[in-house]
Amino acid sequence: MTQATTSDQAFSPAERDAVYRAIFERRDMRHFAGGTVAPERMRRLLTAAHHAPSVGFMQPWRFVRVASRALRAELHGLVEQERMETAQALGERSEAFLRLKVEGLMDAAEVWVVALAEDRERHVFGRRTLPQMDLASTACAIQNLWLAARAEGLGMGWVSMFDPVAVAALLGMPDSAEPVAVLCIGPVQHFYEEPMLQQQRWAQRCALDNMLFENAWGQPLGTRESVTG
Repeated sequence: MTQATTSDQAFSPAERDAVYRAIFERRDMRHFAGGTVAPERMRRLLTAAHHAPSVGFMQPWRFVRVASRALRAELHGLVEQERMETAQALGERSEAFLRLKVEGLMDAAEVWVVALAEDRERHVFGRRTLPQMDLASTACAIQNLWLAARAEGLGMGWVSMFDPVAVAALLGMPDSAEPVAVLCIGPVQHFYEEPMLQQQRWAQRCALDNMLFENAWGQPLGTRESVTG
């Protein structure tokens, strides 16, 4: 039997480059151009999200479309309330923060709330010592949707400034369900050339090498262990 090689399993160069392009050109969008997203197109994005990996195959994600303009306005109000609370908590950076655009709720074609499903405690596989794996799995679904949206030429922004209890009540969620993201999705005039918070000098991307360790925390990758005779 012929042994398989890495190249046998790899995508073609063009397909591979497309995957990396989606990763590197994905942006957390705040500026939207209105318009609409065709139902079949939105379905493709949600299908991509639903094919994310999940610990113990628990599939903890739930998606709630906010179709009502009145409901969207109420959601916007909750986000605005938290925006002001966040500004206050930031102290000396509050004025700079308030100048940032942090959401596009009233401009995006689509608004979806992503929540953790109710009764998650029944899933023990992979969660006995790491119960937060439900959140990690849901984050994978959001990332899948984000990359699919970029491939479709649609912008997406993840809004996390809200009181989860208030949002859950607004959307009639069961007691143990928990909203973790408000997603703004739709056409944009252009994608930011670099992350918006980097453009605005709020923060910079850290160097990859500063995030990589080997064998022990803080030991740089590639460090050779001394060998004594």
